[in-house]
Formats: sequence, C-alpha cells, structure tokens
Amino acid sequence: MIESIYTYDIIIIGGGLSGLRAALEASKQNFKIALLSKVHPLRSHSVAAQGGINAALGNATGGEKDTWKDHSFDTVKGSDYLADQDAVELLCKLAPDAVYELENMGTVFSRMDDGRIAQRPFGGAYFPRTCYAADRTGHNLLNTLYEQTIGEDIDFFNEYFVTSLVVEKNKCIGCIALNIADGTLHGFAAKIVLIATGGYGRVFARSTNALINTGDGAGLALKAGVPLKDMEFVQFHPTTLYGTNILITEGARGEGGYLYNNQHERFMKDYALKAMELAPRDIVARAIQSEINVGRGFENEYIHLDLTHLGAEKITQRLPGIRLIAMDFAGVDPIEQPIPVQPGQHYSMGGVASSSDCSTPLSGLFATGEAACLSVHGANRLGGNSLLETVIFGKIAGESMSASVKKITKPNIEEIKKKLASEEKRINDLLTRKSGEPMHEIRDDLKTILFNCFGIFREEQKMKEGMIEIQKIKKRFQNVHINSIQKTFNQTLVHTLELEYMIAIAEVIGKGALARRESRGSHFRTDYPTRNDPDFLVHTMAYYHDGKIQLDYTPVNLGIFPVKERAY
Repeated sequence: MIESIYTYDIIIIGGGLSGLRAALEASKQNFKIALLSKVHPLRSHSVAAQGGINAALGNATGGEKDTWKDHSFDTVKGSDYLADQDAVELLCKLAPDAVYELENMGTVFSRMDDGRIAQRPFGGAYFPRTCYAADRTGHNLLNTLYEQTIGEDIDFFNEYFVTSLVVEKNKCIGCIALNIADGTLHGFAAKIVLIATGGYGRVFARSTNALINTGDGAGLALKAGVPLKDMEFVQFHPTTLYGTNILITEGARGEGGYLYNNQHERFMKDYALKAMELAPRDIVARAIQSEINVGRGFENEYIHLDLTHLGAEKITQRLPGIRLIAMDFAGVDPIEQPIPVQPGQHYSMGGVASSSDCSTPLSGLFATGEAACLSVHGANRLGGNSLLETVIFGKIAGESMSASVKKITKPNIEEIKKKLASEEKRINDLLTRKSGEPMHEIRDDLKTILFNCFGIFREEQKMKEGMIEIQKIKKRFQNVHINSIQKTFNQTLVHTLELEYMIAIAEVIGKGALARRESRGSHFRTDYPTRNDPDFLVHTMAYYHDGKIQLDYTPVNLGIFPVKERAY
C-alpha cells in the first residue's frame, strides 16, 4: 500500500473556500504548496452556501450609513457575547475590501439598479449588508477562487483522504493521506500544515451539510494533541426542506418570506416581536421546533415558509435555486405554494482552537474556516458571516503561514516514514478483519443519538443517556467490519476512517454540553434556560489527557461592546 513521500513547504488540507484562499495567498511567495482534498475542490461544501456574504458596504441603506462597528455589534450580540471581540473587529473591518477583491477576481454579484453590489437583509443584522449572487453565492465564490488558484504553482491532490497528522517533538511536520482512487498510502512532509476541512455536521442525523462534512480536521487535531474549542455550540438552521433537509436559504426570509404554523399564524411575533422572521437563527430554529412540539406544525413535523406574496418575478430573479430545489425535491412551486421546512443541523461554531492569525497551540499547525474556532461566531453565527470568515481568515492564514515557513527547518523524513508504516498497518488491520459489525449501522446510530440527545433543546438526563450510548458506540467501533477489500475507490474504508473521527467529536460535543449549565446562543438547556455570565462567559477547551477527553476553560476576549441581555 505504501507508495511515496512528498516534501513541501506548505500543505493545505481541504479544498473549499478557506483552503483555496489560503493557497492563493501563500502562492505569492513562491513556496512549494500542496493542497489535499478528499473530493474535487469544486465539490467542497462551500459550493452549497446560498444566501450571501456580509460586508458593511452601505449600498442598501437609507440616510443612515452602515459601518464596520455596526457589523461588529450585530455579530457580537448574535454570538450571545461569546465571540472574541478583537477577532470580530478584524473580520468586519476587512469585509468590504474582501468583497471588492472577490468582485475584481471575477465573482458575478447581483446588482442594484445603479450597478452597485446588491445587499439583502439577513437575521440579526440592523442593516441589509448581505451581498449575494442570487441564491448561489457560495457556488460563485468557489468557482472564482478555484479559477484563480489553478493558474498558480500549486499541486492539487484531489480525492486524497488524510488519515493522520505527523507530530515530532511537539511540532507538526506533515501528514499521511490515502489516495482514494487507487488505495495507495502517501506521506507528505511539510514545514507548515493547514487544516481547512470544514465542519462536522454529519455527526447529526438531520443536517444540511454535504456527506463529506464529518469533522476530519477536528478529529485529526484532537488526535494530535490540539484542543478543540466550543464544540458544544452547534447551529441548527431554521429552514431546511422537510424530508431531505436541503438548505432553504435565509435569503428567502431576507427577501420577505413569512413563517406560518398550521393555524396560519406568523408565530414569530411570540418569539421575536421586532425582528420576526429575521431574528438570529438559533431563536428562529427554537421557535419553529417549539411550534411543532406543541402540535402547531403540519403533520407534527414541519411549518410553512411562504414566498407566494413575493411574486413570480422576484422569486425567479433572486431565489431561482430555491425554487428549483422546492420543485425537484418537494414537488412544490414556491410561486404558488408554501415550502415545508423544519430545523436541521447546519453549522459548527466550534472547531480546532486557533488564534486570529490562524495558528494553533501545536507548532507548525494552522487551522481556518469552519474547521477552526477563531471565535468570530461565539455561541451562534449570523447568516452571511461564514463565507466572510472563509475568505478573510483564509487570506490571513496564507499570510501567517508565509511569514512562519521562512523560520522553520526541513521536516524529518524518517519520522514521516515511520508514521506511514504504522498507518499502513492500521488500515490493513481494518481491511483484513474477517467479521464484525457493519460501519453504517454504527454510524447511523451515532447520528441519531447526537440529534436526539444533543439537538436544538438539551436536558441533563437526556444528555447523560446520550453519553452512555456514545461509550457503547466506541466499543462497537472496535469490532467494525469493512465488507470490501478492494483498493480502488473503497468508500466503505473512507467512511470507516471518518467514523472514528465522528465518534471522538460526538464525545467532545456531549461533554461540553453537559458541563455548560446555562443557555447561550445555539446551546439551549431546558433545565438551565437562562444565560449565566458569572460562571460561563468562557470558552470550552477539550483535549485528550491519559486517553480521555478533559475540559478546561479560557476567558472570552471582550472589547468595546459591553455584555448585555440579548433581545430582538
């Protein structure tokens, strides 16, 4: 199975917006760069982002002008004051230039009548500041950045799955990766490694995330001794298509869509009277689930997102993708009928603990994008800030890695060889096991446990039961059986390796949620329904110690915005 060892200055794991933006920035310094992605970069989950990217351009405001401070305040308030305000300030100050840079690269944004970039309202924002390309913004951005990177001297290793980081003397010196196409295992030595692998949404049964979002980056870092930060904060999007959980963008509500229960009431008046449908996502998701729980949902499963009053022209121009999704997957034309929606897991606020320069506590390892926790989202992310984070901190990661790589000596190839041999043995042991439990049964049970016990509403006894079940899952995985020994495109093997990460991540989410005895942002406990700043205005740090997950806490970086009650 062992094939070869490659040597680079910088290795980037992940081919979505964060990884591509970092690669593009680092390529300016003529470093030798490799980008590894377990799918073709254009199939990265960034392509699925719909609604837009935030920046205080002020194009859609009236007499009052939007500013980076307004953007920062909305972000900090939306985070339920858990975001680090220095990182938020950086994000929001750089946002306008980042959008114009993407425009100059070739992104085709939707336009106002006077030719300026169009901006729409999004939840939790005082001004309409979400720049968009109809309802396919991520698709446009990803294609733009990919077109930019393929013109640079960057080696792409597409359909390579990273199985392990290589650490020597408390320094990351590379990684081991499986070539999915032919089953060969490869070593990659590097001065710097960047994790940009996206989120961990597929740990949950009901998710808008692509099947590839299994938390590989968080799992790799945790295994290498790097702490994971704020993993209990998981965003549930209010509007996913009933039955498939395909994302129905917040832009549908930004354009004026209404939410109705089975009494034909716009029920958001009872949860966020001023903001209504444009309250932050955690509030709207809980409101929808509450309506369903008390019997005001349709078939006790979903509510209606009504766009019919917007008219055919507006829907076809600004929400064409949503219309196609509704027609193709629900048999509903939103020009004529409401869309059936329900909450589903959508985003990971937690991730690899990273500083605002994207460095991690492990020398030589950086992390950015949804895989990282730079803490610009805190306990709840505002819509439109995720695409922004990918390009802002992807660029910063490229700059930081470029500055650091010049100071680092070449990695020890012998250590890469040793790790390569141990990974080959580990994978061979999995492939040659004669019997055991099928991977998919263990995985499906894990996802159900996470959604049922650590979902939108959380409670101590239910979570304790969930933790017991996760321990059972860990034992079952020790006897997992792969029913295919083929080398080429052995997806069962890949899914099994992913599952090992998923189990570790599930345990971290559970431990963090149990220990946090308060409700804050996306983490809502029915037994502790209020926020507890004296005890829990802190970041959760989870790491391995003596083979077990341990928790520690670090302070939130406060700033110009004092901590207040969060109301809409």
